[in-house]
Amino acid sequence: MKKLINDPKNVVSEAVAGFAVAHGDIITVSSDPTYIVRADAPVSGKVGLVSGGGSGHEPLHGGFVGYGMLDAAVPGAVFTSPTPDPILAATKAVDGGAGVLHIVKNYTGDVLNFETAADLAAADGVEVRTVIVNDDVAVQDSLYTAGRRGVGGTVLVEKITGAAAERGDSLDRVAEIAQKVNDQVRTMGVALTPCVVPHAGEPSFTLAEDEIEIGIGIHGEPGRERIKLEPVDAIVERLLTPIIDDIPFTSGDRVLLFVNGMGGTPQIELYIAYRHAAAVLAQKGIEVTRSLVGNYITSLEMQGMSISVLRLDDELVELWDAPVHTAALRWGR
Repeated sequence: MKKLINDPKNVVSEAVAGFAVAHGDIITVSSDPTYIVRADAPVSGKVGLVSGGGSGHEPLHGGFVGYGMLDAAVPGAVFTSPTPDPILAATKAVDGGAGVLHIVKNYTGDVLNFETAADLAAADGVEVRTVIVNDDVAVQDSLYTAGRRGVGGTVLVEKITGAAAERGDSLDRVAEIAQKVNDQVRTMGVALTPCVVPHAGEPSFTLAEDEIEIGIGIHGEPGRERIKLEPVDAIVERLLTPIIDDIPFTSGDRVLLFVNGMGGTPQIELYIAYRHAAAVLAQKGIEVTRSLVGNYITSLEMQGMSISVLRLDDELVELWDAPVHTAALRWGR
């Protein structure tokens, strides 16, 4: 294992400390318990947005804390859910009197710990709603979940919901928009290589030199099948077909196309994939009107990608285009 770390036990604490130094104009960090919060929190009269989960998926979630997106993010150990205590502390820290929305990826530990924190917050007088993100079409159940996993669509839920909260929508309306995005987005991924969790010190799974895994999860959970490496156009079609068929997406739809790197894939390869994905959608009469390409929800240094397609309407376009200013995503401000 070759990694730019000191002690594997201190990876998350040192990374969060570095994040605080680098982005002190946007966020502040609590160290006991650990959570990341926007610098001006709580914002009076605004719905607070809190997300989080295991570390190792950067920039998710801490990189999306700031104006127009999340109010707080709670990092757990690598690939391990944060406990209820820091989630509760983050929830209280962003409560500006309009309630708090928890955005939770559908993994068993995340769901249970956010639920416990929400119950504790309610006992302290904080109104909390929860939306579970479950956009992965690859498998119905996995080692970590009951039902579909929450993957790349989480970024889109957080951005669009953040814009709704920033414009002053009520807690019920913000939760409704988050659920709407989740209902209209589908994702599927592929892994070319495994990743190495620092405290484990060895690959999380094995793939032969000429193998790839279709439908991989962001923690290295098994996907649909292992196949021989193919040209990227063929891989894109393997990912897009179940995505398009699931809702289903149809001719005349306007969509946002999101090609996401898993941490070890260079931009040049992601744009080759985006090129063909956009062409496949166009052939089906599906209009790509918004796009996002890059490493936004990763799996440490795994080589691979995921493709997400979100069906848009006028309101979702407006919210996507709204200003955002975070460490990892910013425009219009």
